[in-house]
Amino acid sequence: MEMLEIRNMHKSFGPTIALNDVSFSAQSGEVLGLIGENGSGKSTATSIYAGMQTCSSGEMFFKGEPWHPVSMNDALKRGVGMIVQENGTVPGISAAENIFLGETQEYVSGLFVNRKKMNRDAQAALDAIGAGHIRAEMMTGMLDFQDRKLLEIARVMAKDPEVLVVDETTTALSQKGRDIIYGIMNTMRKEGKTVIFISHDLDEIMEKCDRLTVLRDGKIIRTFEHEEFEEGAIKAAMIGRELQGSYYRDDYDGEVSSEVVLAAEHLNHTDQLSDFSFELHAGEILGIGGLSHCGMHTLGKVLFGNEKAESGSFTVHGRQIRNEAEAMKEGIGYVAKDRDTESLCLEASIKDNIAIAGLDKIAVHNAFILPSRENSYVDAQIKNLRIKCNDRNQYVSTLSGGNKQKAAFGKWTGRDSSILILDCPTRGVDIGVKQAMYQLMYRMKQEGKSIILISEEMTELIGMSDRLLVMKDGKLQKELFRSRQLSEADVIEYMI
Repeated sequence: MEMLEIRNMHKSFGPTIALNDVSFSAQSGEVLGLIGENGSGKSTATSIYAGMQTCSSGEMFFKGEPWHPVSMNDALKRGVGMIVQENGTVPGISAAENIFLGETQEYVSGLFVNRKKMNRDAQAALDAIGAGHIRAEMMTGMLDFQDRKLLEIARVMAKDPEVLVVDETTTALSQKGRDIIYGIMNTMRKEGKTVIFISHDLDEIMEKCDRLTVLRDGKIIRTFEHEEFEEGAIKAAMIGRELQGSYYRDDYDGEVSSEVVLAAEHLNHTDQLSDFSFELHAGEILGIGGLSHCGMHTLGKVLFGNEKAESGSFTVHGRQIRNEAEAMKEGIGYVAKDRDTESLCLEASIKDNIAIAGLDKIAVHNAFILPSRENSYVDAQIKNLRIKCNDRNQYVSTLSGGNKQKAAFGKWTGRDSSILILDCPTRGVDIGVKQAMYQLMYRMKQEGKSIILISEEMTELIGMSDRLLVMKDGKLQKELFRSRQLSEADVIEYMI
């Protein structure tokens, strides 16, 4: 049975055409993959179907009947749920309140909310997906990015949807979280339900999907049947050309300067860092890897002065760093994993986001900001990073994931940072943008700049790092060096 269908869908945002005559369908018992470069229209089409926004024109059908959801809650109650790419939880309320967001009236008895029953039902929803380590009564703001994502999954699955849209969710999850999603997808397929799976991980999407539809520039390019899956053909359909040049680095000389630019000594922080020490050299790409809760994300925050270590210290060029201002003064830049809340202000322009980190570079005599000088500074980053936008005044919230990430990079490349701390820098971006970021990182290395690459992607760490530090339970577990023979198995052995 045809579970969902979209016919001749159009969507414009001002002069930007996001969807141009898009039509596709998905069957019951099927996992349909959607893939394409950032800005290709994948999230736009599915978010319209899930009730997040409306289309300019076109038709939608659910189980053969016209489909016109008025909101995401309305769509979910009627059988269509969506797990969004970025944060979809409210921080100032409990996990249970997030799961039953907009439905708390069902737990009202007289003048009071029956929180005991709400917490019990919410815990059952969390337990059902395998996220029982999250307690329903916990405040959502206490949860990390991954657990907030699991909270969203529990909220959607509590309604037992017949159609589930998974939009770039797996990039935010550890292997345990990904296994939860994969298990849900397999169960829904067996039950005759439908999953629309959006991912930039080509290996993942080829393994998990029954069919694969490619979008480019708001248009459907091609649908591949499972027997037609071939990496080169899918990549060419996505970007309209063959990828030129190397994807990861192809050098293995292992030469790195002996000059130490950053040294951390005996860092301790809650249960995330335990007597952690290391050195970063000039012109080095230092990889930091491990399971999601190993402490590597906390390390990035501590090294930028965003969080203060309980003991221990670190220096840059011999000078101790105690806060973000001192870190920036010494040439450190930081791109956080949770891009939309920690690296960018979504309801501000590209100009404001990029310029804010470089005001000391733009200002004349450290006092006056000339608009022409600020505009030139920002335009240079838009051009160098090839940020796809209407102009510098476009709100960051309207950009695709890849272009948001480029804007986050632009804050630090603009001020010519000599040390970049990159936490999951290619999360949620397509292969074309990934390649461009890898090339940028390698170019910075060749210029003598240093990069700390924190990542949950083994191929990325192995493909780009001169040296790789594996973390476990806040401690340094193993140091590995760049080699043609280094494999994912070699790294994973020390992570688990």
